[in-house]
This record gives sequence, structure tokens and C-alpha cells, in this order.
Amino acid sequence: MLVTFSDVLTDGANGAALAFRAAVEDLDLKGVSETSTSLTSAFVTFDPLVLEREALRRTLSELVEDRDWLTAKLPGNRVRWIIPSLFGGDVTGPQLEEAARLADVSAEDAILELCAKPLRVMTLGFAPGQPYLGSLPENWAIPRQTGLTKRVPVGAITVAIRQIVLFSTSTPTGWRQVGICGFKAFRREAEQPFALRPGDEIQFQPVLEQEYDDIQARDQSGDGGATHEILE
Repeated sequence: MLVTFSDVLTDGANGAALAFRAAVEDLDLKGVSETSTSLTSAFVTFDPLVLEREALRRTLSELVEDRDWLTAKLPGNRVRWIIPSLFGGDVTGPQLEEAARLADVSAEDAILELCAKPLRVMTLGFAPGQPYLGSLPENWAIPRQTGLTKRVPVGAITVAIRQIVLFSTSTPTGWRQVGICGFKAFRREAEQPFALRPGDEIQFQPVLEQEYDDIQARDQSGDGGATHEILE
């Protein structure tokens, strides 16, 4: 069963989906097997032999009416990551200049804007553990490319439609690569393969090339030199 808060992505609608999912989890309904979120929706999987559809629909409808979800507090125990990142360069951020022109700023100001504040992990998707981060300022409502970049590396920082995607796998994409980091969002052999959860936050911290190389040489944890704190 799907509960959608908007057909247009906004920070409020995304926050509503995250808060609503947490509230459904807190109900601990017998027969609900899984919950998840997309950018603006919460999805509830259930066993109809245990929980009747109409009973679930009634419970979720009552929960929807319980409060203003667009202003609801986000779930606790979220994590904010500060990630050292390298922007620009023929290999590490080859489309920074192009993306900056589309956003009507200089490359230097583009980096400042992309790193100015923590960005929420709005959802995970497309590839294992891959975060969609937002929202960026309105001037970053730039389109995706009409063609594909043949492949971006793990850790590629890409931008379009007021969002950043931090690539968890190496893959073709229509998003413009503006930078790179050593943070691995998907860690196949780890006890918790997905390093991020929807609602977590990421703030990119620009560093120079030598500092970036030094960090990657000494940090083999998958964090790429990132630090983190728990958000209440």
C-alpha cells in the first residue's frame, strides 16, 4: 500500500514520507512485513492473510489525518556525514564547468554552493545503497544530459534537478560528474552493506588534490576520511 504526499519533490514532502514511515514502524502492526520510502511516498508491504487490506487502509488513513506530516519531525538517530571531496579535474570532476554554467555560477561558486550545507539522503535507489541528496538551491534545477556518460567511478559526485547522486557503483549515467569522494555507500562485505539510510545527511567538504590523495591512502575503512555525528 502506497501513501504519497506530493507528486512534486519538495523537502517537506520528502520529510513527510520519512516521518510517516517511522510512525508506521512504531505501530508494529501484525502482518506488515516491510516499509520503505521513495522521494515523496511511503510504501507498506503486508500479508493479506494476516492483515486485511481494508483494515490496513483504515489504519493508515487515520495516521495520515493524525498530524501535519509536511512539518513533522524527522526520525531520530539519523547520521550526518562530513565527507572530504575533490571537485573539478579532467577525471575527478570533468563536468564541473558545464554544470556551473547551467546553474549560472562560476566553478568556484558552484563548489561553495554544493558544499554549503548538509544535504538530506532523500531516498536510496537505482543501485545498491545509492543516495539521492537534496535539495540544492533553485539555480541547480539543471537538466540531466541528453546522452550518457559511459561510466562514472564509485564515489562520483553528480548533479541534476536540484539533487546530488553519490554513486555507489561504477555505471553509465546522464548526471553530470562534478567531483569525487572516497566514501563507499555500498559495502558488499560489511555487516551493514548500505552505509546510509534515508533521512541521514551528507555535507561535502572540499579539499585540495594532495590532501584528498593522502586521505585515500591512509583510510581503507570505506569512509573515505569522513567524520560523522548522530542527529537527535
